[in-house]
Amino acid sequence: MKMINLANRAGVLTLILLFVFQSCSSNNDTTDTPVVVAPDKISVEVDVVGKTAEMPNGDGSGKINLKIDAPNAKSYKVVVNNETKEFTSSSFTYEFTQPGTKTYTIDVTAFNGIKYTNTSATVNIFVARKLIWSDEFNTDGAPDSNKWGYDLGNGNGFGNNELQYYTNRPENVKIEGGLLKITAIKENYQGSQYTSTRMLTKGKFSFKYGRAEIRAKLPAGGGTWPAFWLLGDNIDTAGWPLCGEIDILESVGNNPNVIHSSLHSPGRSGNTPDTKTTTAPNSTTEFHIYAAEWDAENIKFFVDDNLFYTYKNSSTTPFNAKFFVIINFAMGGNFGGAVDPNFQRATYEIDYVRVYN
Repeated sequence: MKMINLANRAGVLTLILLFVFQSCSSNNDTTDTPVVVAPDKISVEVDVVGKTAEMPNGDGSGKINLKIDAPNAKSYKVVVNNETKEFTSSSFTYEFTQPGTKTYTIDVTAFNGIKYTNTSATVNIFVARKLIWSDEFNTDGAPDSNKWGYDLGNGNGFGNNELQYYTNRPENVKIEGGLLKITAIKENYQGSQYTSTRMLTKGKFSFKYGRAEIRAKLPAGGGTWPAFWLLGDNIDTAGWPLCGEIDILESVGNNPNVIHSSLHSPGRSGNTPDTKTTTAPNSTTEFHIYAAEWDAENIKFFVDDNLFYTYKNSSTTPFNAKFFVIINFAMGGNFGGAVDPNFQRATYEIDYVRVYN
């Protein structure tokens, strides 16, 4: 009996092992390995928003709709305007922001797992300028505190041996009759010989790339030094001139009607070589528009929309980050020069300040 039981047990064990072996063999034979194929016949359709026969480059919004056709694709990568976008949808919307009419290349890659295929397309697009910040100075009284703050104190503290003490008193700064009026006054104040105002948007508004412009009538008199300029947002951490400075307008009363536009950066500070001048006739009796248009390639300076200086920007300069706006009226100093002994007061009048994308 014992021998028979052992034989039976051996037979059962053999049958079990045979069944397991056959099952494993059967499973290996019937398991399907997924076949990954590269997306093929990829095509890209670019729809320019607002495109018509009269406006072949769009309505100025800068928007495009992209439709990708690539069988077997499960995900996509689009590189446009130096930006990379990744997504799973075959439809994609993009908005260009640099003003003007430009041609862009759009590189598209369609993926199916690790397999991929790619193509490219070009598009001509028109982007209209959009006002992103302004002050029209239409409400009499003090400037809008939501838009402007002040640098206060002795002019010697601003690095140019200036003679004024900056205040925010209504005697020195006010809005009246649709104009911002910054007045420099000859008076003894806090140990200084003159008072004036320096106002800025630091902590309230800054921007990277675009057009900044001011419509202004300049003060007259030897020693006057009005300015409109941009300073890097990182001034407090990087310091000057590493933060960068873009002087859109500087003029001195000792050399009337001559407009200076300059840039300051590391190794090119103080008496910077990056500067040009032009003239604005009757600048102390008539309003003119002083502007700069700034992007990654160039910074262009204008008076009344007449281009007179183009600075070649690059990735090695500080001029690829956010900057804030400054308006000030200095007296004397390294650039303003000697003050006319008969000077009593003068006013820098601003109609508006506008910043576009």
